[in-house]
Amino acid sequence: MSSGGDSDGTGPAGGSASDADEFGFAEPATDQSFENALAKARDGVRLTVDDATELLATGTEREGIDPVRKEAVLEAADRRRAETVGDEVTFVANLNNNVTTACNTGCLFCNFKDSAHAFEADSDVDHAGFTKPPAESRAVVEDALDMGVYEVCSVSGLHPAFALNDEHHEILAAHDDPDSEANYKPPEAYATDPGTYREQMAAMSVGGVHLHSMTPEEAYHAKRGTDWEYESVYRELAAAGLDSAPGTAAEILVDEVRDVICPGKIRTGDWVAAMEGAAAAGLDVTSTMMYGHVETVAHRAQHLKVIRDLQDRTGAITEFVPLSFIHQNTPLYRRGVVDSGPSRAEDELVVAVARLFLDNVDHVQASWVKSGDAHGLKLLNCGADDFMGTILSEEITSRAGGEYGEYRSFDDYVEMITAIGRTPVERSTDYRTRRRIDPDDGPHGPRLGPRADGTPMLPERSTGGDAAGTSPTEADD
Repeated sequence: MSSGGDSDGTGPAGGSASDADEFGFAEPATDQSFENALAKARDGVRLTVDDATELLATGTEREGIDPVRKEAVLEAADRRRAETVGDEVTFVANLNNNVTTACNTGCLFCNFKDSAHAFEADSDVDHAGFTKPPAESRAVVEDALDMGVYEVCSVSGLHPAFALNDEHHEILAAHDDPDSEANYKPPEAYATDPGTYREQMAAMSVGGVHLHSMTPEEAYHAKRGTDWEYESVYRELAAAGLDSAPGTAAEILVDEVRDVICPGKIRTGDWVAAMEGAAAAGLDVTSTMMYGHVETVAHRAQHLKVIRDLQDRTGAITEFVPLSFIHQNTPLYRRGVVDSGPSRAEDELVVAVARLFLDNVDHVQASWVKSGDAHGLKLLNCGADDFMGTILSEEITSRAGGEYGEYRSFDDYVEMITAIGRTPVERSTDYRTRRRIDPDDGPHGPRLGPRADGTPMLPERSTGGDAAGTSPTEADD
């Protein structure tokens, strides 16, 4: 369990010895020294898992995060960021359209889902969840296009009626006991039919928008009960309009950690196989890590190695997105498994070590949704170069207890990024198209979208800092 620690970096690091004992995790220890690991990082030598463990802990031979050593790691990472991608800070005009909250996986870090039983047509269970049929998803995207949005991210619960296509429905229904064997019930069992994955992709892929959807967990759900390959699943979805796949559902890519926080979720090997399948289907993918719960710094280092190895094989990863665990409303917190999320110092070190370790991934993201504006800007000086997007809809983090808002305008971005001496840049999802923004040429709005003409997006809804947002729904992990 992450012990939280103090915001000045003097508190203990995540994964303390007592927490390791509770879950049978070994206390992090390596044959490397912090000094040698830092020297390798400064010289641009490819780091090992032991190197990353030392840097994340600021030395495993001592308890807690050493503030002087931490600053040395952050300085090395910021220098590497400048050498790799320069002083630009990128962001996108995007919308999150989560199709359904119905899910039976039971992940202990999540407060986004609602029991799928509550969505059944004959259920009298009161719940605040939702399922959007394809037509509703299409309408949401159409409205967003009119505001200049050009990226739609969609991450959803694993609704039992969701199938890849009509053939998949037939295969699942033919099981002797489809509910217990394949987590499947037919659409007519539910008050609202979510459609098929193919239908949802086609519905959201309108007007030239970039559709970023289908996590490894969703891809697994879209092929359950069959012997289909991940590549074939992603190829069919790409034909329906899918443009890239989010590498979420990763949490910590170490199975002994997954056994604690998400025992019903796919294993590390399946996550990797799904991402390889997406890449083989010609899709760009992203990568994530949700940290600060029960894992140790060694687990974080092992996770980074899985990501780097995947990138060595595929070259398909466009960015790495660290996701700070938001604990307040989650089962892990309610059951007393954790008492907090990661400290600010841990956030900074995760971003920094990701920049130093992932020498084959150009872009590292800082999250204002998770961290707020001030700390998010600090992370941009720890090795990060991307600052998320407008996120016209946010729900996963807010349901978990996030408190930093749900919408960011282009003017907000320009003001914040220029305040730290960096250059604001509007980017496409794949980073291949960029537009530098002149701070003096305001007000600012998106121009890269198919219907974008520079008009500011919903200026009356700008949160103007760390205040809570006003829009309803995000998709991260």
